Amino acid sequence: MAARGKARGFTLIELLIAIAVVGILTALAVASYEFAMVKTRRGAAKACLVEGAQAMERKYTLTFSYEGATLPACSDDVTDHYTVGFAASEPTATTFRIEAVPKGSQASSDSTCGTLSVDHTGVRLAGDGSAAAVDACW
Repeated sequence: MAARGKARGFTLIELLIAIAVVGILTALAVASYEFAMVKTRRGAAKACLVEGAQAMERKYTLTFSYEGATLPACSDDVTDHYTVGFAASEPTATTFRIEAVPKGSQASSDSTCGTLSVDHTGVRLAGDGSAAAVDACW
């Protein structure tokens, strides 16, 4: 009678543990990716606001008025996730405020920062307008 060798391989418990570890790592990776995408979209919206403010200042330099100015078009990666435009009303001769209002998944994922804005004096606002929100979001 020949001696039988011990079977080699994974047990069911070892396989379940490996699957659980892979699941946890996948969940962490997806969460990190979503966080990075929210920050990237917010950065693109901020760039669009700054570009708009620069266009407004160029208009003022030429005509000494913000009235009748139009904002440059933002890229698709901004317009898909933010609505960018003048706040409340068209610019006056001496004032303007441009807002980027999040929409869709950006609105629900970026509730801390929320609406970003910049005005004719360069004041930047975000979220609830507190200094902490502005520092964290701009």
